Amino acid sequence: MAVRKQPKSSVWEKQIQNRNFLSPVGFKFNLQKAPKVDFFSNSTGIPGIDLGVAIQSTYLKNIPVPGDKLEYRDFSIQFMIDENLENYLEIHDWMRGLGYPESVQEHLDLTEDGLLNQFSDGTLIIYNSNFKEIAKVTFQDMFPVSLTPVEFDAKETDINYIMAEATFKYTIFNVESLVYES
Repeated sequence: MAVRKQPKSSVWEKQIQNRNFLSPVGFKFNLQKAPKVDFFSNSTGIPGIDLGVAIQSTYLKNIPVPGDKLEYRDFSIQFMIDENLENYLEIHDWMRGLGYPESVQEHLDLTEDGLLNQFSDGTLIIYNSNFKEIAKVTFQDMFPVSLTPVEFDAKETDINYIMAEATFKYTIFNVESLVYES
């Protein structure tokens, strides 16, 4: 019986065709409820996910098997604060309205068209080395859970612009590839 060899081309078809690496500077984030954060964002990432593990007991050894619930890690974004604090205040006021508002108006500011709007969807666009869109990550039902302090230091000799980091919870994120093979 003769052994049939696979054509060499089929082995190479399974290999990565584009051998360029993903650049860490190629991204843009848009948050519907806080659009001023978008332009000044300079650090973020696709959050990690964890799949729980169930243990199947046997008389010899416990065997780990895949669980049935995904745990989505928090989404964080670092951004430069603009001179008028507009982007910082978008997140700050949103959190105040959700948490412990000082007035009813702070809570009412979260309403749109008469409905309480405490969530916002967000989109992270990822670019390749030629700054062409290659993927879109959409986050559903985001809301802020932390905002770093704003620290001033008169001893600084160089101007290092002030940064803030906001952390969000969300329901789910989906990654869509925008690269289509011909």
